[in-house]
Amino acid sequence: MNDDKLRAWWFHRQGLDGSLAGSTPDEVLQNTGWARSVAGSGPYLTFFSRAEISRPAVDDAIAALSIHELPSARGCTYILPKDDLALGLSVAKEFSSGGLATARKLGVTDKELQKLDATVLKALRGGPLLPDEIRKAVGSAARNLGPEGVRKGLTTTLPLTLGSLQVSGYIRRIPVNGRLDQQRYRYALWQPNPLDGFDASPSDAYTELARRYFRWIGPATLSEFQWLAGLGVKASQAAVAPLELVRAEGGSDRLMLAADQLAFSKFKAPTKPQYALVSSLDAMFLLRRNIATLMPPAALQQKMYGEKGMSELGGLSDLFSNAILDRGAIIGLWEFDPERSSLVWFTFAKPDRQLRDRVAQTDAFVRDQLGDARSFSLDSPKSRFPRIAAIRKLQPE
Repeated sequence: MNDDKLRAWWFHRQGLDGSLAGSTPDEVLQNTGWARSVAGSGPYLTFFSRAEISRPAVDDAIAALSIHELPSARGCTYILPKDDLALGLSVAKEFSSGGLATARKLGVTDKELQKLDATVLKALRGGPLLPDEIRKAVGSAARNLGPEGVRKGLTTTLPLTLGSLQVSGYIRRIPVNGRLDQQRYRYALWQPNPLDGFDASPSDAYTELARRYFRWIGPATLSEFQWLAGLGVKASQAAVAPLELVRAEGGSDRLMLAADQLAFSKFKAPTKPQYALVSSLDAMFLLRRNIATLMPPAALQQKMYGEKGMSELGGLSDLFSNAILDRGAIIGLWEFDPERSSLVWFTFAKPDRQLRDRVAQTDAFVRDQLGDARSFSLDSPKSRFPRIAAIRKLQPE
């Protein structure tokens, strides 16, 4: 299979070629997939790189519940479009009970948690509350689990209830300042519950997730879908079976929806550059978690600063810096230096005017609308400094 065509097709399907210009945040997520949310800038960059949507417009969509942050695939938090909220909660359910097993070992009973659930819901009838306000309102109904609980990462029973009530659709989180790149939330009753009327079985829910997945990023392998969904091999095979996926090309292990095969066979990679600056957690990477397939030869052996110091990009499962793409290929990396309020970036080949303009556009967006571009909640300027310094050494004049 031609690598250039495959990368350019994914780039196109992800709307990074400008084909989603004018779309709403809800439409972007419907077409390109759920956006990973870890209290970083990733979701904002998802919307800006595809449709040049401003941060205030995204925040307005969050406030209007046309998009929402909630536990979904693998129990992880993503930003979902309104039509997928019930599906997201459904596929999160089996991953939400990990803390419960620990709590039971600490003597917590189901009856105790049911009482706490009811107490929290009663407390929220008066309006959204911060976690500390909920803790004060429920009083002794939330139990401290002592030193043993601290050692096991479960200080009180309240996080268990807040988590289970979210996955059950009874409550939802609201960003305190309306922004996605922070980690302070209020909790509110969710009425009506998005799961009301959603009667898909767990197996049907995973089939629907698979249907969306192969529309977002097909052709893809079964193992790539398996990682996103958090399923075993047999469960993944069962989930995709009703879709009757087809091979992208004869002999390939990459599968796609039959309805997309003709368009893929006729697709030709553009001959002129198409640039995009995206988050390290962009759907181009996280939907498949196989970044080596997006790297031209020049990128594979390029060493950059990662979790364990300097590493070759070709050996990584995840990027540690944000990426510059050209028709789907990773051609460079970037970070934002908050001390200088500017983008730091480099490419493997000499940049042209079109790329410099795209960098300047993203630089202005991050500086003026976000203020920073941290990847996740703990991605402080100090922890980011080695990555910034490594990129600055390679930055073009």
